[in-house]
Amino acid sequence: MRFALIALMLAAQNVIADPLPRPDHIVIVVEENKSFQQIIGNKDAPYINALAQRGMLFTESYGITHPSQPNYLALFSGSTHNITNDACLLELNGDNLASMLLAKNLSFVSYSETMPETAYLGCMYGAYMRKHNPLSNWLALAKLNQPYFAFPQDFTKLPTAALVMPDQRNDMHDGSVAQGDAWLAQNMERYAQWALTHNSLLIVTWDEDNGSAGNHIATIFFGAMVKSGQSAQHINHYTLLRAVSEMYGLPYLGYSADEKSISDVWKSSAKAH
Repeated sequence: MRFALIALMLAAQNVIADPLPRPDHIVIVVEENKSFQQIIGNKDAPYINALAQRGMLFTESYGITHPSQPNYLALFSGSTHNITNDACLLELNGDNLASMLLAKNLSFVSYSETMPETAYLGCMYGAYMRKHNPLSNWLALAKLNQPYFAFPQDFTKLPTAALVMPDQRNDMHDGSVAQGDAWLAQNMERYAQWALTHNSLLIVTWDEDNGSAGNHIATIFFGAMVKSGQSAQHINHYTLLRAVSEMYGLPYLGYSADEKSISDVWKSSAKAH
């Protein structure tokens, strides 16, 4: 009994001694409607596959549901809010990743490609679709809802956490895998390289797969604190939200509280919170 108690105490100490890193910045890019098998190993996605080889590829990553919109809401707020469709002009209340960061004097911005102006509430504008922009449904956070052209080129000016949504031509929804891959290479590689030496974390994930019951998607972590390789731990959008919340000491929102911490992918030299 005494030895069992000691073992439990040591296990608890190990958990406390191995927290998640605390990046100075996190950028989460969300792609659309492609399964793991459609991306990983696909010759039309050379950049994404190179990023996966240089960073950490999660081989057991899953969307929450179908169609698109509830997955974005899950990632942003820990709940689908019982939304089962892509209907526009939602108005939601309650806590979310942005409000939790702001409460800790940290920052958040949502960047949407082709959205015409800050705080835009239209359902669509060209290839921009509001259904892919979860923050737009919290009207009190309107100033954090920004076009992608506002994404800082001086990466030291990035918010603590950011969502980046390419438009439907470039997120693989309407455009091809090759087109989405080229967009990421053009728009994210310079930041990815910077992240390697500046305690910053790039996450590339998908909202859902191509409609299957399994909903198996690719998720890649890349940055200064991330090992290279593959991880078979089961993760989903709630897990990602929990990880970001854990990194900054935020309350766990909704169903993210039920998820396990992401482990065994962090370098031992990573800057912990």
